[in-house]
Amino acid sequence: MTISNNQPDWDAIAEKFDLWLPHIEPAGEAILNAITVAPNSRILDVASGTGEPALTLAARVDKKSSIIGTDAAAGMIRAAQNKVAKSGLKNIQFQCMPAETLDFQDNYFDVVISRFGAMLFQDSARGLTEMCRVLKPGGQFALTVWYSAQTMPVMHWTYEVFKDKIPAESHPPIEKMVSLGDAEVLGGMLRTAGFTNINIGTHELSYNFESFDAFWDTVEASQILTMQFAALPDTQQATIRDEVRQFARDLITEGGFSVPHTYVLAYGNK
Repeated sequence: MTISNNQPDWDAIAEKFDLWLPHIEPAGEAILNAITVAPNSRILDVASGTGEPALTLAARVDKKSSIIGTDAAAGMIRAAQNKVAKSGLKNIQFQCMPAETLDFQDNYFDVVISRFGAMLFQDSARGLTEMCRVLKPGGQFALTVWYSAQTMPVMHWTYEVFKDKIPAESHPPIEKMVSLGDAEVLGGMLRTAGFTNINIGTHELSYNFESFDAFWDTVEASQILTMQFAALPDTQQATIRDEVRQFARDLITEGGFSVPHTYVLAYGNK
């Protein structure tokens, strides 16, 4: 089966991506809890987006440790570099670089991490192989990916609402988003890449909003569905919010709107 790769234009929407950071922060903490950073370590954060969890880690490690964050989208790197300039941190930098062609020598980093990046690589197997190549023997890795379509409700709802309204080439990329969620698939790919002592488990996080409308306002403001709305006839655009609301109705309460998601954490060594 060919997996749809209709990803958003990450370069164009980079400045909007931070709207989602509070909701996926627990996955970043899970990654940081899975690694132990020794003094004077070199750390690589692949597909770092607008800078997390690299920036959080940079504020915690010793001053002699250094962190490099990479991302294939230049807009993401610009946003991350702006944060570095404002933070005053001296031990972190960001470089525009696809995961499949990491421009670092073999066995260079002590730790390699990636939050919700590996499944979105153009070539996940090659990207993971590159991550392992640049990691020192015995070095640590930790990464997260989404688990399944059913346990990623935000993407699942939007896929169901859009799928019969727009061409298949514009469908939300749910297959790509959850392509590494199966433990056997992910574990096999990690072993082939060269990782060892692999631990894989599922974890939960929630997207928390004051209301459903606050949630959908964030979806629209983040421009994450620009491709889908562009492919939709004008007469149908106004109905999308209410159709998604029907899928979400059981989670809408007077106390707010909380959407549980399941993700996979994998960690180990080279």
